[in-house]
Amino acid sequence: MNIKDHIRQIPDFPKPGILFYDIATLLAHPEAWSATIDRLATIVESHRPDVLAGIESRGFLVAAPLALKLGLGFIMIRKQGKLPGSTVPYSYDLEYGTDTIEIQADAVENGQRVVLVDDLLATGGTMQASSELLRLRGAEVVGSACIIELTFLGGRKRLEIPFEALVAYDK
Repeated sequence: MNIKDHIRQIPDFPKPGILFYDIATLLAHPEAWSATIDRLATIVESHRPDVLAGIESRGFLVAAPLALKLGLGFIMIRKQGKLPGSTVPYSYDLEYGTDTIEIQADAVENGQRVVLVDDLLATGGTMQASSELLRLRGAEVVGSACIIELTFLGGRKRLEIPFEALVAYDK
């Protein structure tokens, strides 16, 4: 099954000039979604993680069922102010300004093996920041995976961890 056949491309969203890769159509197709999770499970399993970390918000849609399939825990990496309780923030530079992500203070244990999961890798900034945040909390970030990689944006080069994607777009 070609997963690309189930990813809709929407021009000029969220603003003019942006081509949005929409996984809603993939999620709506049970066979394609199941194949996606199965293929990601094969990638992620090889890293022998203790827990999966999903990056807000479409990363939650991917990481949660993947964690369930693999019998692993799942933690959320969210934008600042979205998690209850004690949290640990991490700020990082964007092309124009900064952003802050956070995890709950007790989300990971020292030495826990974590794989980061998101729907799409673009410039790699949020994925790399997520890795750094988890490492600051004592986790061992052993890999990362996405459904989609936009290779023309070079995000993989920014990552200091192994990365794999199921499909790539070159333009």
